[in-house]
Amino acid sequence: MVLAHVQSDEAAASAAVFASRYVQEPIPSFELGEKSISKDAAYQIIHDELLLDGSPRLNLASFVTTWMEPECDRLIIEGMNKNYADMDEYPVTTELQNRCVNIIARLFNAPLGAAETAVGVGTVGSSEAIMLAGLAFKRRWHNRRKAAGKPHDKPNIVTGANVQVCWEKFARYFEVELKEVKLSEGCYVMDPDKAVEMVDENTICVAAILGSTLTGEFEDVKRLNGLLAAKNKRTGWDTPIHVDAASGGFIAPFLYPELEWDFRLPLVKSINVSGHKYGLVYPGVGWVVWRNKEDLPEELIFHINYLGADQPTFTLNFSKGSSQIIAQYYQFLRLGFEGYKNVMENCMESAKTLREGLLRTGRFDVISKEDGVPLVAFVFRGASARDGSLAFKLSASLRQFGWIVPAYTMPADLEHMTVLRVVVREDFGRPLAERFLSNVRMALNELDLADKGPVTKMRLTIELGPARGADEEASVRVVEREAVSAHGSVSLVTGKTKGVC
Repeated sequence: MVLAHVQSDEAAASAAVFASRYVQEPIPSFELGEKSISKDAAYQIIHDELLLDGSPRLNLASFVTTWMEPECDRLIIEGMNKNYADMDEYPVTTELQNRCVNIIARLFNAPLGAAETAVGVGTVGSSEAIMLAGLAFKRRWHNRRKAAGKPHDKPNIVTGANVQVCWEKFARYFEVELKEVKLSEGCYVMDPDKAVEMVDENTICVAAILGSTLTGEFEDVKRLNGLLAAKNKRTGWDTPIHVDAASGGFIAPFLYPELEWDFRLPLVKSINVSGHKYGLVYPGVGWVVWRNKEDLPEELIFHINYLGADQPTFTLNFSKGSSQIIAQYYQFLRLGFEGYKNVMENCMESAKTLREGLLRTGRFDVISKEDGVPLVAFVFRGASARDGSLAFKLSASLRQFGWIVPAYTMPADLEHMTVLRVVVREDFGRPLAERFLSNVRMALNELDLADKGPVTKMRLTIELGPARGADEEASVRVVEREAVSAHGSVSLVTGKTKGVC
């Protein structure tokens, strides 16, 4: 749902449209028109309005994929009219989803035999995936507490203050307390030691993030697993781990295969990942997979048969398009392990180019790490860092070049830090990175000029040519140039003097 302001009456109609050769009357925007219009006019009106949106390719705020191969674009169009909920009518599409679930589960080292089927589901994104995983944890905790005759009305989740807003949504919507580990200077992700200290008998899970939204950093899931296992043994509790791998799940297996963050760790019971981020698919598709069948309570699964056959389903949504499921399978089939590895390595190289270029300006400190998600998070250096408005000014200034770069303040205890962040996707290669750096330098120069205000007058002596007569001295002209402001006018005043500049 999007909350929007309704325009005034004067702006409530699409008047003076480019499609006026088809339409002579203003078209109402917030109610149905009395008459139909031609398909050409309808297309042109909407097309022209959309020109005012930012360019997805230049949107460096977003992790979401903005480019796919034309062959996949065709498959997406071919699958747009298939409702994924109709599994009996579209059994091949259902089979493609099941293949994707199994590919992802094995990529995350789920303990599956050669012929064993993974447990998971496709979603419209990681937000839905997190809701489903959270519900599974809540129900398992509820069942254990109820069976033991203990109170089960105050569940909580422990996570870092750097979590994405979907965790806050889950906590609020499903009445679960969210216990956040505060961040600190130089540590912009959840501290595993502090997280385990906050775990109590009502904790349904600890959520770790593989690829923080703020800085792209991977949290130390292995250390968290060890500390939590020790506490479980000491207390008799059975607190599990969920890994929010929305951004990093399709990066770590290819760039850091030795990093233990997934189902190799016994307390990791479920993992979500966004197919529409580094899974390289347009929005929106996400995935959630469970370690084994026992980790997804059977009472959460619905069985329906009114579409032609018994269909087990565990989703918050029902009807949805099939295109993104098909597109995800296309990428798995097309790229394979080698292809994904090449894409991620190229993204990391572009991020390195950005990092080095920003540091060369001498104006920024980079707070993101070289390992993790290919992004660069940076802050103004020195005294400028205390002026949070400068980051927002730079963000606004880069808009004139078409770049969308977010500026944001950090969470509690770090509100004094204002961060700029550039996400590197597959379609942001070295040429665009170098162009972006050039535009950053230009924007910085403009901000510096605007900050200095009026510039002192400068006297320039310019030779105009030889003397007109034998007794005449060489004529020269003095030009006084006054820069009124960075964007102001320039006034010229002329005079005469001797000499040559």
